[in-house]
Amino acid sequence: MCIGNTLNGGDDAIGPYLAKLLIKEKIPNYIVLDCGTAPENFTSIVQKEKPDRVIIIDAMEMNLEKGSLRVIPADKIGTAHISTHGIPLSILASYLKNYTKEILFIGIQPEKIHGEKISRSVKETAKKLVNILKEEKLGEIEVY
Repeated sequence: MCIGNTLNGGDDAIGPYLAKLLIKEKIPNYIVLDCGTAPENFTSIVQKEKPDRVIIIDAMEMNLEKGSLRVIPADKIGTAHISTHGIPLSILASYLKNYTKEILFIGIQPEKIHGEKISRSVKETAKKLVNILKEEKLGEIEVY
């Protein structure tokens, strides 16, 4: 589930950008959802497919170097500023737990939330994340 706002521009649009990259790669065993600003509108797909794991990816203010990539443990969701653009992420995760064995949150530290386009550092991180997912190396992402 890639989350982000393309209307505001800037790094907040990283979710939809990443979704396009992932769809282009056609990684086996992944269903890529460009959730835009309303991930709650895509819960029926998770409910129907019942995947082993749901990965939620968004720009997250973690007070780290721009473009940093982190796995956010479910119990630390409140310590990173996570903009789901709709319902609180904790409520979304609570609902999704009924249909999956694992929920994994991945945050990308934005350089600038608003602006004309996504910053270079954040785009590079998105490309790195595509390779991590493709090579099944999620364990290499540092935990927040």
